[in-house]
Amino acid sequence: MRRLALVPLYAALVTFAVLTLIPFAWMLTSSLKSQHDFFTSFFLPRGDGFLGVAWDRLTLVNFRRLFSEFPLGRAMLNSFFLASVTSSLATLACAMGGYGLAKFNFRGRTALTWLVLGALIVPGSLLIAPGYQLLWQFGLLNSYAGLILPALAPAFGVFLFRQAMLNTVPNELLESARIDGAGEFRIFFTIVIPLVRPMIGAFLMITFLGAWNNFIGPQIVLHQPEVLPLSVTINNLRGLYATDYGLIMSGTLVSIAPVMCLFLLLQREFISGLTSGAVKG
Repeated sequence: MRRLALVPLYAALVTFAVLTLIPFAWMLTSSLKSQHDFFTSFFLPRGDGFLGVAWDRLTLVNFRRLFSEFPLGRAMLNSFFLASVTSSLATLACAMGGYGLAKFNFRGRTALTWLVLGALIVPGSLLIAPGYQLLWQFGLLNSYAGLILPALAPAFGVFLFRQAMLNTVPNELLESARIDGAGEFRIFFTIVIPLVRPMIGAFLMITFLGAWNNFIGPQIVLHQPEVLPLSVTINNLRGLYATDYGLIMSGTLVSIAPVMCLFLLLQREFISGLTSGAVKG
């Protein structure tokens, strides 16, 4: 009876999984088709082969064109550099900021916490114009520093780590370490960081995905084609008078593969980090 009761649940999960995977299947099949087959068939081209599919018309020419006719390899390296550096530095800065707000008593702590909360409700689009002016005044336009520095300490990350520090780092443990003569940096890196490791993994992946998929920022800050990341380079695959959709789908598939591998590697930390503050104690 218990197994029969689980049948509707698993049926619903399988249905939603299939609906989720349909766009990825369409993208994969579209990247293997020619321009003609893209418009004449929805998934696989019809023919006289096995299961009524023209397997001989499937081709990898779109992937070969990506790396031979377009600077996709350079764009992938640019995206890896931007996403890895931004996510690593932002995670470290937010962890330090959250630790300071959660575990240190100083004048203005409450006001600073409310300032961080207030920054959460400010839409990012409102900061494009003033952010561009600041980058121009500091001479950071057309440089990776102009993309990395504004993303180092997002308010969301600081507040997220503050809550994680309050729930998972006991004050008694910190006091014991201070009595034993440990410095603040040693306490942070040897005691605090291991305790909030699930949150670090979750925020690291969230920040990496955000930097990898950043589309507006690079178009505003970067001006030279050789320094553009993958998201902008794939958008530039569109032609002026015609668009090769198979080529765009193959480029999109290439851009999804690294972040999908990252999620598979960090999915346990991601789920643990999201649920670490759900139960206190």
